[in-house]
Amino acid sequence: MVVRTANSISLLISSSSPSPLPLVAFRYHQIRAFQYMQFSRFSICKPLVFGCHNIKGGRSRSYSAQSFVDTVLEEFEALRRRRTVRASNKSVLTSSKELVDDKLRKQVLQKGLLLEFKKDSERILLAVTQKPDGRKNWIVSDQNGVTTSIKPQQITYIVPGVDNVSTTEISDFNQRAQNNLDPALLEFAWIELLETNKSVTVEELAEMIFGSAAPVESYCAHLLLSRDEIYFTVLDSRGSYSVYGPRTTAQVEEIRRRLVAKEAADKEFDEFLELLKSAKAMPPRGKPSKCSWKVDERIWHRIESLEAFAIDACKDDGQRNIAGMILKAMGLAKTAAAAVNLLIHIGYFPVHVNLDLLKFSIRTDFPDKILSAAEKLLLESPDPDKDDRIDLTHLKVYAIDVDEADELDDALSATKLQDGRINVWIHVADASSFVQPGSMIDREALQRGTSVFLPIATYPMFPEKLAMEGMSLKQGTNCRAVSVSVVLHSDGSIAEYTVNNSIIRPTYMLTYESASELLHLNLEEELELRTLSEAASLRLQWRRGQGAFETGSLEPRIKVENPDDPEPSIRLYVEDQTDPAMRLVSEMMILCGEALARFGSSNKIPLPYRGQPQSNIDTSAFDHLPEGPVRNSAIIKIMRAAEMDYRKAIRHGILGIPGYVQFTSPIRRYMDLLAHYQVKAFLRGDGIPFTAGQLEGMAASVNMNARIAKKLFGSSLRYWILEYLRQQPKQRKYRALILKFVKDRNATLLLLEVGFQASTWVSIGSHVGDEVEVRVEEAHPRDDIIMLKEVVQRATS
Repeated sequence: MVVRTANSISLLISSSSPSPLPLVAFRYHQIRAFQYMQFSRFSICKPLVFGCHNIKGGRSRSYSAQSFVDTVLEEFEALRRRRTVRASNKSVLTSSKELVDDKLRKQVLQKGLLLEFKKDSERILLAVTQKPDGRKNWIVSDQNGVTTSIKPQQITYIVPGVDNVSTTEISDFNQRAQNNLDPALLEFAWIELLETNKSVTVEELAEMIFGSAAPVESYCAHLLLSRDEIYFTVLDSRGSYSVYGPRTTAQVEEIRRRLVAKEAADKEFDEFLELLKSAKAMPPRGKPSKCSWKVDERIWHRIESLEAFAIDACKDDGQRNIAGMILKAMGLAKTAAAAVNLLIHIGYFPVHVNLDLLKFSIRTDFPDKILSAAEKLLLESPDPDKDDRIDLTHLKVYAIDVDEADELDDALSATKLQDGRINVWIHVADASSFVQPGSMIDREALQRGTSVFLPIATYPMFPEKLAMEGMSLKQGTNCRAVSVSVVLHSDGSIAEYTVNNSIIRPTYMLTYESASELLHLNLEEELELRTLSEAASLRLQWRRGQGAFETGSLEPRIKVENPDDPEPSIRLYVEDQTDPAMRLVSEMMILCGEALARFGSSNKIPLPYRGQPQSNIDTSAFDHLPEGPVRNSAIIKIMRAAEMDYRKAIRHGILGIPGYVQFTSPIRRYMDLLAHYQVKAFLRGDGIPFTAGQLEGMAASVNMNARIAKKLFGSSLRYWILEYLRQQPKQRKYRALILKFVKDRNATLLLLEVGFQASTWVSIGSHVGDEVEVRVEEAHPRDDIIMLKEVVQRATS
């Protein structure tokens, strides 16, 4: 038996058993004694002397504490050396089936047995058998006093030598076993068994390391083996009984190496979690910068996985697993929203991060080689059409756009001919005189497909300096252009047209607001602007006669000045597309598109001809609806999708014209630039660069990017409108127009001061076209949630 004596030193004093224990038991008790010693006691001044019974020889010898330590160290080192020499040549443990069968005993379940069973995937409990439950199952009472029916396969160990134990004794039994656990003993047992090339059962191991196979020692040995990951492997199992064999030296070394690596990785992961928690706790302006998370490759690898998970763009299961581990360790749900919020809280994402910008991999910067090529173009400034340009610098030229426009690619002029007809000029920036098809900058523009306009920024199709300083139209400066001259009949139809390379000098750079004000003032010195307005009215009237649909409505426009701040400054504008200046520009762009379609068709030039089938539904079916946003909203719902043809013009029923080519934004839209390439080559007398088939192939990619940009613009605009509404005082009221009823009294509303549609319940007796007042109850831009409530006017007596 094992007896522990004073001075915290565990010793084997004697054995009361008449038959001596194996020598190995003495070895393990010696080593165990050494393990329990405190290192501070190795240098005691007065040697501690104790007696030890030598089991094999029956003699007693005295040792000092220091000599005992030396003996144990020598013994341990000798064991290790022998293991290395002898075990290095052994790769397989020899154990015959008969030996395994002999060691595996089948114990019949009966009442009062103490056993260990698996409650669920995470809990293993001790219990006492009570009675059978059916043919195979047993009712047991576990260490918590809970009665359970268990299956045989749930039993992990039956403690030997225990009969009729009470459930009240389980806790004390378990505590005694836990107190005796010493994983270091397994290494010593492994050394001995590897030397002798033997397998072992739980009870045999208990006899080896504790000198006894009593219930507590056997269960303790079972716990050591069941938790062991290094030294032993299961050779065979029968129910709850198993035979274990020592792993080879090479296997143990490899497992140790992996465990050390795992421990280091776990420590590194814990340090990363602490870093996240620390960043979360910091004030908004004190959080680490985004670039600081990229300095350490190991940290960046995890942050990159979180970001990929947040935008649903994981490259492989590895990234998903890393993100999941981080979220779980931080006590968060394994969702993209949780990853987004975590990255916001640590400062990696700004509060108002545009996730779609990341999901769609929008190109926000240009490679250095593209910027260098753009600089070179600006310095050289070649103009292949210099000798073919007509001088139109004598014309008064109006460039009208939104006030924050960076790229101005169209402008307008108008004069009255002697016969009273109006001659309109649509001047378009000659971007193609700077870039050639297939050039490096052209390929970059093709990949982008379009400029991306967002409330927070503009991501241009061309490098900004090239677009702004070279291609864009500038007030008071001679600029290259392609000018489309159109003479109108008195009814607004096209009488004649020409397309020419030109030089123009823009006179005014006007916003829509300032242009509308000039039109309202009706100044005598701005006769040309009034002539443009007159031409626009003629065109609108003529297109209506051709079946054009009215689609103008209120459109919101937002500019965010400091989007990275938690509370950014937001400017909201609501554009009325029926505004005189907006209608003027819109009509002139449509006129240019019709003239180019005619020019391309008559000269058999492959171009991106755009059309839109006219709906079979008669618009008179909507005459009962109020004019303006209500009627226009209903008509838009029945419109069919646009169509493209690259060989000939096709009718655009919505616009009410026989053909249409987008031509007026070559700096912003690649399809417009393609039209310029084709038309400019024809004007020079060169071969047309692209066939209809080639145009169609390029259009597939360009149109896809254009759709992404449109979707990105729409989602970003909606986000910032919701953020704008969230920032407004809760008591603010908004005028809202009822566009339609969705179900019962749930109506779709147009908030007139915002140009934004949302739904809410309205009072009984309200009708389509009525105006109501609402308040914003809640607005959550990240979750795309807005809740309105009608402000009901109380009747006064």
